[in-house]
Amino acid sequence: MPLALILLGSLLTPAAQAATPRTAAAPAGEVRGYIDAHTHLMSYEAFGGSLMCGKPFDPRGVPEALRDCPDHAGNGAFAWWENFTRHGTPFGTHDPTGWPTFEDWPAWDSRTHQQAHHTWLERSWRAGQRVLVNHLVANRQLCEIYPLKRNACDEMDAVRLQAQRMREMEAYIDGRSGGPGEGWFRIVRNSAEAREVIRDGKLAVVLGVEASEPFGCRTIAGEAQCTREDIDRGLDEMKRLGVSSMFVCHKFDNALCGVRFDGGTTGAFVNTGNFLGTGRFWQVEECTGRANDHTIAPAGGLGDSLRDLLRLLGQAGVTLPLYPSPPHCNVNGLSDLGEHMVRGMMERHMIVEVDHMSAKAADRTLGILEAARYPGVISSHSWTDETYLPRLYRLGGMVTGYGHSADRFIAEWKRNRELRDPARLFGYGYGLDANGMGALPPPRANNGENPLSYPYTSPFDPSVRLDRQRTGVRTWDLNTDGVANYGLVPDWLADIRGVGGQEIIDDMARGAETYLGMWRGTEEHGS
Repeated sequence: MPLALILLGSLLTPAAQAATPRTAAAPAGEVRGYIDAHTHLMSYEAFGGSLMCGKPFDPRGVPEALRDCPDHAGNGAFAWWENFTRHGTPFGTHDPTGWPTFEDWPAWDSRTHQQAHHTWLERSWRAGQRVLVNHLVANRQLCEIYPLKRNACDEMDAVRLQAQRMREMEAYIDGRSGGPGEGWFRIVRNSAEAREVIRDGKLAVVLGVEASEPFGCRTIAGEAQCTREDIDRGLDEMKRLGVSSMFVCHKFDNALCGVRFDGGTTGAFVNTGNFLGTGRFWQVEECTGRANDHTIAPAGGLGDSLRDLLRLLGQAGVTLPLYPSPPHCNVNGLSDLGEHMVRGMMERHMIVEVDHMSAKAADRTLGILEAARYPGVISSHSWTDETYLPRLYRLGGMVTGYGHSADRFIAEWKRNRELRDPARLFGYGYGLDANGMGALPPPRANNGENPLSYPYTSPFDPSVRLDRQRTGVRTWDLNTDGVANYGLVPDWLADIRGVGGQEIIDDMARGAETYLGMWRGTEEHGS
């Protein structure tokens, strides 16, 4: 009997979980399905373990998993990080109840509440998702800034703990699905394993790392705090953990590379963190090439809270930076240690993530990969300059777009499609960055004229039919709630089909195959 499910909720019986969706038809040898190349299921264990509220699973069940943080109790007035990232001020309130009412969270613009409970992810798998790249994430400086913590701030300890939690979640889903190896959530170590999992109609989960100071490679007053030996030992350990994809730098300059700046108010906050972590604010020069980093906002364009913070730093004797006119570029590129790490990843057949690298660092990294004809490279969530994408495509790498609203996502797909290598298979995907403290796709601005109609058929599996998602007593509607949690990703993709047509869906259906092809080329490099 074909699966003709109207998924009114995301909490399914164990028997329903064991059923496998039909695999979409594909040319001989190819797999079909869409890919999320950038998400963070276990970030609740990062940043000291008290910043992110809720878990993707808990053996005691959903009421325990989907709880707010203890310091949010009452009306959320003391949730200053949530308030700052959501409202631009440390002051604010929200209903902290969570399960079963979910009055105020999860929400597309809430950064500190759980967005990817396993039942929500399962809804996306049933609709046709076949690859999830889960980045084990860490940021020592953010951990040290946030006063509440139950875990140490060492970034590699955070990565190890999250890898352990990923294995525990796999075993938990197995237990709900009939026993070891029976679950739909399968962690894979290579492209062959991933292809087998997808052919079985399950979700291939790839482990990546997005750390700001991998292997302790921070700088203090310009001095590197790691060695080549530290990098080699670290990469070997990551391979043992099953990690296949890594960032070289993230948010703050480190001993490996300079970062691509954040812009606006966020950029001012992150720049302050860069100073606290390294002893230096971002160092900026006017760009001389086509590529650039994001423009750093002048102090006058910032909110009151950040202007007050910068004023306090000035009063404490800190010399605040004066930047040239844009376009802005980080003076720091890929260091000698950074080159060693890139080459070490190539030797271990790992995928290099170029997002978050400064323009200089990305240029040098692509040069190294081009000299070796190494295809293992990805821009997973729209954080590299678009002028570099043709080089990435020619290598055989892959690009996936950040989770914008449907119309913005389609516009970026069109630009990236024009830059592709026509001689290679083109598949597209998204980097949702769920639980990554970034916003999820908001409601589409003009959806009143052309709303997503419920129920709808999955664009990727015609045997799956979905209605509005329901968890506890809360029902979500993409038209008003946006992608409030991972369970609304299928709704978002159906909206993308409604606005963008079948061509973008066809490209996204090839996303899993394109990723596996790139990964296999990486594994076979040099053989």
